[in-house]
Amino acid sequence: MRVHRSSPRGPAVARAGRLALAALGAAGIAGAMLVASGGSNGSGSAATAAGAAPAAAPAPSGTLSLAAQVGQKMFFDKNLSGSGAMSCASCHDPAHAHAPANDFSVQLGGARMDQAGLRAVPSLRYKDVTPAYADLLDNPDGISVPGPGGGLTWDGRADTLAAQARIPLLDPVEMANASSADVVKKLQAADYAPLIAKAFGAKAFDDSDAAFANALLALQAYQLEDKSFHPYSSKFDLYAGNKIGGALTPAETRGLKVFTNPDTGNCASCHYQGAGLNGSSALFTDFSYEAIGVPRNAGIPANNDLRYFDMGVCGPMRTDHAPAAPNAANGFCGMFKAPTLRNVATRTAFFHNGVMHSLEQVIRFYNTRDTQPELWYPTVGGTPKAKNDPGFPSYGLVTTQYTGGKVQKYDDLPTAYAPNIDTQMPMDGRAAGSAPPMSEQDMADLVCFLNTLSDADTKPATPAKPGACVN
Repeated sequence: MRVHRSSPRGPAVARAGRLALAALGAAGIAGAMLVASGGSNGSGSAATAAGAAPAAAPAPSGTLSLAAQVGQKMFFDKNLSGSGAMSCASCHDPAHAHAPANDFSVQLGGARMDQAGLRAVPSLRYKDVTPAYADLLDNPDGISVPGPGGGLTWDGRADTLAAQARIPLLDPVEMANASSADVVKKLQAADYAPLIAKAFGAKAFDDSDAAFANALLALQAYQLEDKSFHPYSSKFDLYAGNKIGGALTPAETRGLKVFTNPDTGNCASCHYQGAGLNGSSALFTDFSYEAIGVPRNAGIPANNDLRYFDMGVCGPMRTDHAPAAPNAANGFCGMFKAPTLRNVATRTAFFHNGVMHSLEQVIRFYNTRDTQPELWYPTVGGTPKAKNDPGFPSYGLVTTQYTGGKVQKYDDLPTAYAPNIDTQMPMDGRAAGSAPPMSEQDMADLVCFLNTLSDADTKPATPAKPGACVN
């Protein structure tokens, strides 16, 4: 986990963690991960989750428990939404690593499918071994001191897959059921109601609260039991298992070194999880939370209100860590969960607000947030140039060059919480205009390595140019 100035973790511990990761090295991290391995549109606007039809529900598997078979039916059932047009699979398409099939920043839902969501939809893959949230969670790397970690959703407010499933079913901008009783009525009318009775007893619908709780457990059972939610079928898995087809190319090998190197990419400081948690490994997240100052997404309608801020663990969706008063000191404000990097190369919306739309752009943000903040945050009081200078980069969120003015850095976090921002490499707070931590070659190699984390049933969002990831 990374160290935050507002957290109980200190700089001496941070240095120890960085040195330990450096000593571990690329080969060591791969070996450690192997030990217990289990077998909006481009501009950031909202758009409908139903824009691309998800894969049809597979036939019930004889290897699934009765409860999981119920969950499988529910997962693809659009009738369980207030609109009758959205299922779990609408946003968690199995054909797209259980993530959205589009590149929209947030999805549309609600009773009439016209309500924009507030956050980007994450993948449901590799959630089966996520620990419950704790303010002081032991870090699985065995190095860093405890800190905020665990839990599901971007702010960790759900401790189990069952608890997480409750959120979209009742959220007015998602599946938009008025109450849990409404969900139960729809289940009772479903053609698989006899299966529910078989799984949970003849009196499965007698108590509405119990029936809803069982429905959530069914969705959880499906995600835990069906291997498609955690296939471990990537090239990296073949590499870690010394299997045919797993040999990394020189570019991918260099990318792994960038991933682990605390002086360049330093990705492993948040996206490494070794053996030791429920017999799993190679999850590419340590379940931790960081505040990195992701730029505000003007394409999310809620952000039209300049007083609205999504601050992750401290609210507004999560309420148990809210500031005592507006702008009162609170070390949790701005912190969001570090997601797994498995299948990251298949994604087209990144961070909690989906403000970025390519893996390369994300890496460049990490590399130049501090050295060229004008590429990522608005400039206030400046004069836009009629024509950009020849060397002005075009890969940022801001594509207009300004003369004068002040860059409004961390524009999606109240100024009072700027001290919460993580300052470890590559976002180490270095001066604007200085050299960034990663070279062009480093970034290209890192993209190559991250592509090896994609499961066999997926396709890259941006296919590599022929030969780009070879030598």
